[in-house]
Amino acid sequence: MENHTYKKIEITGTSEDSLEAAIENAVAKASQTVDDMRWFEVTETRGSIENGQVEQWQVCLKVGFTLK
Repeated sequence: MENHTYKKIEITGTSEDSLEAAIENAVAKASQTVDDMRWFEVTETRGSIENGQVEQWQVCLKVGFTLK
């Protein structure tokens, strides 16, 4: 097994549908500019409320990627 060195970034994803969709949106967007992403860690969850209903889910992530 090869030894790797990783860097972590923090991002926040949002979705009107679910926490899972917010995570997937964040990872998909980050993958457009960050190569070799390997893992993520959910560090915070929150959302916004409108008229007594959940309007949007927000998920903060730490994403690790391999340094070249």
